[in-house]
Amino acid sequence: MISRLLGRRKASQRRGNPLTGLTVPPGAGLLICRVLDPMGEPVSLAEFTLHDSHSRKVVSGEADPYGLVVAMVPFGKYRLAVSAEGFAPYRDSIPVTDDGGPAGPRDITLQIAPSLPLPDPGEWEIEQAHTRIGFAARHIGLAQVHGRFNNFAGAIRIGNTIEDSAMHVVIDAASIDTNVQMRDDHLRSADFLDVEHYPTMEFYSDRFVHRGGNTWAITGGFTLHGVTRTVTLDANYGGMRVGMEGETRLAVNATTELHREDYTINWKTMLARGIAVVGSNIKVDLDIQIVPKGTQLKFK
Repeated sequence: MISRLLGRRKASQRRGNPLTGLTVPPGAGLLICRVLDPMGEPVSLAEFTLHDSHSRKVVSGEADPYGLVVAMVPFGKYRLAVSAEGFAPYRDSIPVTDDGGPAGPRDITLQIAPSLPLPDPGEWEIEQAHTRIGFAARHIGLAQVHGRFNNFAGAIRIGNTIEDSAMHVVIDAASIDTNVQMRDDHLRSADFLDVEHYPTMEFYSDRFVHRGGNTWAITGGFTLHGVTRTVTLDANYGGMRVGMEGETRLAVNATTELHREDYTINWKTMLARGIAVVGSNIKVDLDIQIVPKGTQLKFK
């Protein structure tokens, strides 16, 4: 009798889901969804987050290239959030219960995000007072060190269509600021930016590609340390507003990732077990406000 009960228990612990082939432990179930666009095509790499009834994040991740989301969680009721570039966010409550497992994936159809009004053609410039050019790099394999550049200027020519636009940004390399003077001095030295020989960094682009909704890809040449490489900014257009002085403002957030070895910045000091003091990948995050040329506010 005892052996039969143990056998049943082990069998229940090994019960597999025929849809995924995953072994599901007792007290847990599978959330299986397929993320689709309005045409019924899969949305690859859509991001999802699952929160429990106490608003605690339980699991998050990305859909696979076929739009499939699979998460193994304890039985309960959850809030599912799904987002993807160019689509409106999706949110819904969804139960995970012991009902023998799903017969097939639940389809989630994302709707195309409404596009914000675009600006009129003209000459614009980056306003320094409300713009941040930031970056982050991994330190000794543990955490990110964050910094920014304090001095920069940028001009944007908006064409008859956004696709006909162009931009040019110049950054003062010596204005790097990580809030630690000794570290900033080292970053300005020949080991890294070598600001004595390469005082500026520059980005020029005349390729603006609409990805859907309010997202754009801005591709151009980025020059750092005397080397120019092609870089694509993943940009999210935030729309237009009228400022305190009656000036028109546009907001854009953009991100990209650089690899410092691509720009011959090869300084390496290793800890034990081969861990680099400074990581190779540099994450760049831009929060930009632009205004019509000649209307930038001056702060004393």
